[in-house]
Amino acid sequence: MVPSEILSKPGKLSPIEMQLVQGHCQAGYNILSSVDFPWPVADIILQHHERLDGSGYPGGLKGEAILRQARILAVADVVEAMSSHRPYRSGLGVTVALAEIERGSGTAYAQDVVEACLRLFREKNYRFPA
Repeated sequence: MVPSEILSKPGKLSPIEMQLVQGHCQAGYNILSSVDFPWPVADIILQHHERLDGSGYPGGLKGEAILRQARILAVADVVEAMSSHRPYRSGLGVTVALAEIERGSGTAYAQDVVEACLRLFREKNYRFPA
């Protein structure tokens, strides 16, 4: 669990604080790894901050080494997290979030997943539930 003082801290996190925040992937994996799912749910959670170019965490995985489901969750997580209010900042909005995934399409985020997400919001007018 990440202390609320870190989540609400104004300004840049220290390297140690960043390690604590990044630990949520492993924590989720640890919680779910003993549950018998018919899908690799624990691994998907562990990998949801990995990026195609290897710049993500916790394992620095690249490309096809990242589970497809984790690549989908990565895009969904970015859009939801950037759009929504957080204790440490106001929501940035869907437009900013979509611009981020579009900017990283094919490098950080899977291009086909980004395209599907953009279609969902821009063509199908999807909105997060209030």
